Amino acid sequence: MGEHTVVISRVAESQWHAVEDDRVVGRGDASRRPDGRIFLSIDAWHGAVFDQLADAMLADLPKPLYTVVDEADLDLTSHWERAGFTTRRREWEYLVPTDPRVTGLGSVLPPPGVTIVAVGEAEEAPLRTLDRVIRDEVEATVGWQEMPAEVLPRPDGATLLDSSKYAVAARPDQYVGLVRVAPVTRQPRIGLIAVRADRHRRGIARALLAHVLGSLHYSGIETASAEVNESNGAATALFEGVGARRAGSNLELVLR
Repeated sequence: MGEHTVVISRVAESQWHAVEDDRVVGRGDASRRPDGRIFLSIDAWHGAVFDQLADAMLADLPKPLYTVVDEADLDLTSHWERAGFTTRRREWEYLVPTDPRVTGLGSVLPPPGVTIVAVGEAEEAPLRTLDRVIRDEVEATVGWQEMPAEVLPRPDGATLLDSSKYAVAARPDQYVGLVRVAPVTRQPRIGLIAVRADRHRRGIARALLAHVLGSLHYSGIETASAEVNESNGAATALFEGVGARRAGSNLELVLR
């Protein structure tokens, strides 16, 4: 770093700065996600500054600690590994075509007795009931820490914040499946597809995906995006079965 000393200081409860010759040459941030886990990020001009910020942050914060990196960013990944982090899980990023002629979903219908309620038209009370049932089922198996950050439970236990982003599969007496669609400009993101455990293997998830992708195609949108945990074989098969292609991957790293 030349003749000047880099000084690391904690400038706020969740922020650290690296200063050299009155210039900020690196920043570190810690954010507590709704599920209670602490995720770190560091932006530094030099690898040595990254290491100093990491050392300071790790000394100040309770473990376990987490971070997320683009797997293609080998430099950043190596910096975190040098600080002691290891890979906890990988998420594949998919680009999903919407054209029924490509997906093969044009003729897919929900099973008998099930109808699809379009995005934004679901009733909030039964949707919240379904959300809780599915969350309890997931928590009893793989755990909600395996789910994307935006569907993690809040301190009050809620995972559904905006019912207008969901389409649902409905029976006359209850909702049995849901799909969450984030309206990102030009390329909406499918954030979650889930079906009650007692309704698995009936084609409900496929029907939900057919409805959502078909609606996007009708609106002039050619592709959507989705993130799938590599250990989720059912979701991987669902998306790859409609022609989705892997466009990248993210690693969640942990220091225990």
